Amino acid sequence: MKDLTGKSIAILATHGFEQSELQVPLEKLRGAGARVDIVSLKSGAIKGWDKDDWGESVPVDKTLSDVKADDYDAIVLPGGQINPDLLRVEQSALDFIKSFWDDKKVVAAICHAPWLLVETGIIKGRKVTSYPSVKTDVINAGGVWEDSAVVTDQGLVTSRNPGDLDAFCDKIAEEINEGRHERRAA
Repeated sequence: MKDLTGKSIAILATHGFEQSELQVPLEKLRGAGARVDIVSLKSGAIKGWDKDDWGESVPVDKTLSDVKADDYDAIVLPGGQINPDLLRVEQSALDFIKSFWDDKKVVAAICHAPWLLVETGIIKGRKVTSYPSVKTDVINAGGVWEDSAVVTDQGLVTSRNPGDLDAFCDKIAEEINEGRHERRAA
């Protein structure tokens, strides 16, 4: 993985995040030298979902009301069914995600998290992947879906599932190191 010393990354999540989809990027990105903050709706801790039951809790570093995209170089959106479904009805979460995109920063989403890209409109006209059950939502929102481990489109990084985490994390680091991403209109 590319060196991320001096870079800052937000992982936006709430209860029900897929355990590995938060834990693995957190460990790998911190291991590459980045400062990584778990950002959530409320302070305290959020509880993961581990395959078929509740998983471990993770401490929240910052609340959504205390951060802005200017504080970070990228945002990572873990999946799971519960987490993105809860976040996609929170306007402050959608605004936070959209501000990264508007500022030409890296936006990375895995599994069911492309639901958040649907809600923000970011997905329209972009090449993406997701968990298979989200494919129709992505296509209906104007995304160009493909079945690949990782898909990148002008700073937008998407992956399908926990089996893709190594490729997902490597591509996030690569995209952050490229800097600002010029974006064509969708």
